[in-house]
Amino acid sequence: MYLPIADTVVNPYALLLIGFCVGVLGGFFGVGGAFMVTPALNIFGFPMAFAIGTDIAHIFGKSIVATFKHALLKHVDWKLGIIVGLTGMYGVQLGKQTIMYLEKIGQVGPIVRIVYIALLFGVGAFMLAEYVKFQKRQEINEDGSLKAEADISPIARKLQNLRIPPMISLPTSGIKAYSLWLIIALGIFTGFVSGFLGVGGGFVRVPMFIYLMGLPTTVAVGTDLLGILISNLWGSYTYAIAGRVEVIGAMVMLLGAGVGAQIGSVATAYVKGMRIRLYFAVTVLLAGVAVIFKQLQWSTAAGVLMLGSACTLSAIVIILLIKGVAEAKQAQLELHSRTTVQDAR
Repeated sequence: MYLPIADTVVNPYALLLIGFCVGVLGGFFGVGGAFMVTPALNIFGFPMAFAIGTDIAHIFGKSIVATFKHALLKHVDWKLGIIVGLTGMYGVQLGKQTIMYLEKIGQVGPIVRIVYIALLFGVGAFMLAEYVKFQKRQEINEDGSLKAEADISPIARKLQNLRIPPMISLPTSGIKAYSLWLIIALGIFTGFVSGFLGVGGGFVRVPMFIYLMGLPTTVAVGTDLLGILISNLWGSYTYAIAGRVEVIGAMVMLLGAGVGAQIGSVATAYVKGMRIRLYFAVTVLLAGVAVIFKQLQWSTAAGVLMLGSACTLSAIVIILLIKGVAEAKQAQLELHSRTTVQDAR
């Protein structure tokens, strides 16, 4: 399929498959998934600036579906998401201006890939290490059952106690008071990451929500999608004005992503919080390896790893969803059976 704006030829089925898989993963992890899609588009023939702009537009459309689903599950902190999304718009603009400058001097591809590698491996390794520590501690609830999620991190507890007015409460996230200035700084920083790397910023924002603010994993996922929706509306507009959005490519990916995002969003209701973090870490690390392959000019290997890992992880999420639904139905049947026996007595 020929894409006139980017002046390149791509396989439409590959775009559709990427959209579906990243839709599943985005809805499940609360990220735009562009840390996989932008490098993948670049690997499949998009110039880096077009890969970034097109993916930002695709993320915006997908986030509408995913945010709606998470809102129904009550996983969205609307106050936090709106603040982070609005302040993120400024960061997106800074990131876009940086990309335009790097494109002008002919350094956008290599520099963006190097930054990708550093961030992907840093975030992935940190979250994987945290999961291993949690498994070793085997934390127990008061009723004797194993905890599904770790307690908030020490740094999040310290930041919650840091009194830099104005302070705001975030009841949905379980936070009594948090400095508005810290939230604004988080929004601008992750917005810059979004505009610079062509991502929703979620692979950085979700860990920051969890480890710097102390949000439960599912709330971090849903709230991040709202922030992505707001900030990427502006990002899509700015890249479109600059002529760096391949509309046809974005629409093809969005067809698959709309379906995948609904599946991934619902799956979060059936998977434990720490398990979500584990799969998130693995996904980020695999994306980092694929970008290294691209940097080494191993484009075929990078494309196979990127698409293969996205498909495999999407399949795992779908299996977890099916398993969770089956277990929930079985539990309902057992409860109904016990209730019937008790009524008979």
